[in-house]
Amino acid sequence: MDLGIHYFTFTHPEWETTLTDRFTETARIADEGGVSLLTVMDHWFQMLHAGGPFEPMLEGYTSLGYLAGVTKNVRLSLLVTGVTYRHPGLLAKIVSTVDVLSRERAMLGLGAAWYDREHAGLGVPFPSTAERFERLEETLQICRQMWSDNDGAYRGKHYQLEETINLPQPRRGSVPVMIGGGGEQKTLRLVAEYGQACNLFGAPGAEGLETIRHKLEVLRGHCDRLGTDYDAIEKTMLFRGEVLGDVDTFLSQMQEYRALGISLVALTPTPYENPVPWATALAEKVVPRLREI
Repeated sequence: MDLGIHYFTFTHPEWETTLTDRFTETARIADEGGVSLLTVMDHWFQMLHAGGPFEPMLEGYTSLGYLAGVTKNVRLSLLVTGVTYRHPGLLAKIVSTVDVLSRERAMLGLGAAWYDREHAGLGVPFPSTAERFERLEETLQICRQMWSDNDGAYRGKHYQLEETINLPQPRRGSVPVMIGGGGEQKTLRLVAEYGQACNLFGAPGAEGLETIRHKLEVLRGHCDRLGTDYDAIEKTMLFRGEVLGDVDTFLSQMQEYRALGISLVALTPTPYENPVPWATALAEKVVPRLREI
């Protein structure tokens, strides 16, 4: 099983003077310590439950471009790109640029977006839920076309592109797409049709395990109906629970998730704590043992 680090907060002691150094050092530790995936959020304002808009927040793809230059091994992604944040043609260009400059380490994490306050705050349109999912599917189609030999027009309900030219292309031919969320009718269907990875929410205990089991069964059902190879989809989850305080218990829980098919678990640093020693402890105490699961 692989480990991911989701760097969702920049609010740490003395962040005004240490933000860049701590972010850089955490990335270096992850890169050299065997962490498989390093993600940051795609938000302009910090989430309310993590301190709200007056806490620091770096722009996501600018951050990934920086990380591409200071790391060599770890995969890089946003968890996840809100479909309303960027025009899809530009998004495909941005992600493929990160992929080229990171030497094939980018992923496109994509979701329907939800944080209406930051949209209103910065004057960005925030359509209805139904429209956002329509735009999400069109964005997936546009990215697929942009990362192909087809540089012709795209005609959708919400987006119209005259030329889907994208040079240089991703060196792998395309960028893996990870669709975030567990919505059973729409989100997991989009994973089955367009995605190379899903991202679900895990939690300690039997209830969290049963939730993941059910979501994966739904995903398998969509794959069966669409003729998609379920086993080829990478199953990841964001886990919020005790880790370093009781590593043995955490690893025991991960064995159960691995048996369901989860191959990567992403963890988040505790807010208002220095992330450097946290990441160091993960690399030393968790990564080697997690790989054995």
